[in-house]
This record gives sequence, C-alpha cells and structure tokens, in this order.
Amino acid sequence: MRSGNPVLQDRIFDNAIGASGERTMTVGGTVQKTAFLLALTLGTAIWSWTRVSPQNIGPLVIGGAIAGLVVAIIISLNPKTAPMLSPVYALVEGVVIGTLSMVFEAQYPGIVVQAAGLTFATAFALLGAYSTGMIKVTHKFRMGIVAATGGIFLMYMASMIMGFFGGGLPFLHSSGPIGIGVSLVIVVVAALNLVLDFDFIDRGASQGAPRYLEWYGAFALIVTLIWLYLEMLRLLSKLQRR
Repeated sequence: MRSGNPVLQDRIFDNAIGASGERTMTVGGTVQKTAFLLALTLGTAIWSWTRVSPQNIGPLVIGGAIAGLVVAIIISLNPKTAPMLSPVYALVEGVVIGTLSMVFEAQYPGIVVQAAGLTFATAFALLGAYSTGMIKVTHKFRMGIVAATGGIFLMYMASMIMGFFGGGLPFLHSSGPIGIGVSLVIVVVAALNLVLDFDFIDRGASQGAPRYLEWYGAFALIVTLIWLYLEMLRLLSKLQRR
C-alpha cells in the first residue's frame, strides 16, 4: 500500500521501523514541526511578496520551483535528510508561492485571503472528519487517490511538455465549465491527499516509527498544503474570470 502523497510511501515507514530501534515518533511532534515549516514558508512568502520586483518574478518562480523539486526528490529518496532539508524546502517554496500570490492578487484583489482561508478550512475539516472516523482510509480509498494523483501529475507533465512546442491542454487553463470542473476535481484530490497524510502519520506514531519521520511527515503535509493552496488560487481565478 502507498500513500496518495508521492512523498509519503509506506515502504519508507516499513523500512524505517525495521532499521531502527528508536520508536519515538508522535503526532504532537509532527504537528509542532509542521507548524515550524509553515512559519518558514509564510516568512519567505511575505518577503517575496513585499520585495520582489516584477522583472524578477519569472526567474524566481522557475528557479524556486526547480530547487524545491530537487530538494523534495532528495528527501523522498532518503527520508533521513528530512530534518535538515525540510526547512530548506519550506523556505524555497515560500518564495514561489509568495511571488505567485502577488501576481494573482494584482489581477484579482482579495483572492489570496480567500484561497488561504479555503485551504486551511479544508485541512481542519478533513482532520476533524478523519479524527472522528467519518472518513476511513481503506485500501480501495488509498488506491483511488493514488491513481487520481498520478493521473493529475501526468496531465500536468503533458501540458508542460506540449507547452515547449507551442501546444497545451486548453481545458486546464480555461474558465469555461470544463476548465472549472477539472480544477474542482484536482482540488478534491489534493484535499483527500491530506487524509492519507493524516493516516500515515497516525499509523507511524502508533507503531513507533523513528523520530526523524516526524520531519518527514511534516514535510509531506507542507507539500500537500502548498499544492492545495495553489489549486485553490487557480480555481478561484477561473471563477472570477467568468
């Protein structure tokens, strides 16, 4: 079984349990580290919003996205690097989302507050639903979210590659009914990845995973929250264009 979040794989958790006698991962510890990473992300987001000039937007977004991807791959391949590299990822991605938020806000005043509010409201609602047992993570549920996440990833990759040749997938960016519907589906899938993250962290704590996986779990939550926030921005911008 695998988590829907690409950076949260069950094999990583299983290997860690088998390789270490340290069994001190806790939900509380993961929450604290998530809050710390969120603070770093917010800090660099505010910095980029207030300090980045228009001519530097492109290089910062592209460079930050590439740097964040490289760091994320390293952490995913070697979770023991999470305590050291997760803050780096948060700082870099903060610059990216801060810069993008500035662009969206200039076009659609008030959209950033709406997107951030919806992102955290969704996260807390799903956490409550998971904690109370309203949402149960079964094998079929997990596999469905994995498949949907993989499909979305392939769609974005295809759009990016086609963009290099002057093409693309118009429905990804259009504000018509199909474009809005696609964005709604992506937002739902991104949100449900949070449920799988909660489940992974809960199981890790209950089975005594090594403490460094608190950082890994926090990193995974940040990845999903950033994805969800950006998709909220895209959806709201499409709605406002109509």
